[in-house]
Amino acid sequence: MTAKRDYYEILGVGRDANEDRIRKAYRQLARQLHPDVNKSPDAEERFKEVNEAYEVLSDRQRRATYDRFGHAGVDGNLGGFSGFADFGDIFESFFGGATVHRGPHPGEDLRADLTLSFEEAVFGAEKELEVERLARCSVCNGTGAEPGSEPLRCPECGGSGQVRRVRSSFFSSFVNVTTCPRCRGRGEIVRDLCHECGGQGRVRVRKRLKVNIPPGVDDGTRIRLAGEGNDGQEGGSAGHLYVFLSVKPHRHFKRNNNDILLHITINVAQAALGDELTIPTLDGNAELKIPAGTQTGQAFVLKGHGVPYLRRNGRGDQIVNVFVATPTKLTTEQKQLLRELYKTLGKEPVPQEDRGFFDKVRDAFGL
Repeated sequence: MTAKRDYYEILGVGRDANEDRIRKAYRQLARQLHPDVNKSPDAEERFKEVNEAYEVLSDRQRRATYDRFGHAGVDGNLGGFSGFADFGDIFESFFGGATVHRGPHPGEDLRADLTLSFEEAVFGAEKELEVERLARCSVCNGTGAEPGSEPLRCPECGGSGQVRRVRSSFFSSFVNVTTCPRCRGRGEIVRDLCHECGGQGRVRVRKRLKVNIPPGVDDGTRIRLAGEGNDGQEGGSAGHLYVFLSVKPHRHFKRNNNDILLHITINVAQAALGDELTIPTLDGNAELKIPAGTQTGQAFVLKGHGVPYLRRNGRGDQIVNVFVATPTKLTTEQKQLLRELYKTLGKEPVPQEDRGFFDKVRDAFGL
């Protein structure tokens, strides 16, 4: 048996070739070797070879398998039953039946990534996104045939869309039924390939979309745009576009679910005597009253200044955590004032009571 040629060699491309390069190489060879155009004795065999190579290399998963295992990986020769696609293929190998999936094929889903500012995630926004997708060819309307041409019954499978291969072992014979590589399960072949899509029925296009970002989304939120994935084939429905969101950090604010956290620093005089401060919120400046005797770590809540809830009305809160700063650079006058204050305060350290978790819970609920 003659060894199979390397698929990359057949198409005349390198192993690092991208999808566009592989598609262009296939189109060129398919036009040159089509049996209705090329009358060379080996044209039909080479045409089949090109189609088989393209069928594997145009599919990312099958290409990865081929790159790793070679022909054995895509021909089902890895040993045991690992070459079959699923249990249905195993069943068919024993009983000789097969179901070829003909007719509509839904389009593939696509993914896009979008970065938002902190404020856009909180309040929502309308963003524009450009995506590359496979759209139905407008020239052939997705058939892959040059307008005005008629399809022919596939000579490889006789119009059934499937090819049976018998493999014999010492004990029995196995019938492996696969989709016809020439017509790809359609039962028909295109006489004249569409000049626009090269017989694929779809062309790669770029499209700009508007994405409505609802208020309250967070880092990792996924938005589905129905029908904006790749167009289907044979009249199949289009796939979806999934937009994954990432949110830039804010200079001052941090987010905890639907609450906004803000850390502020006050001086010892403000903490001891109390004060009224103007602090930033996502809605603008707000007034915050600091009571006398405020301690480091004390938190104050501004109701309704947090993040809107995604699936219900209302917003979270803004929580302001206070830190009391100990001065490190004092003037002579400030030092004198602190010495006078020091004389009026006790100087002995006061041990703090080691209180357990349940004691703190009782205090919190007034028990």
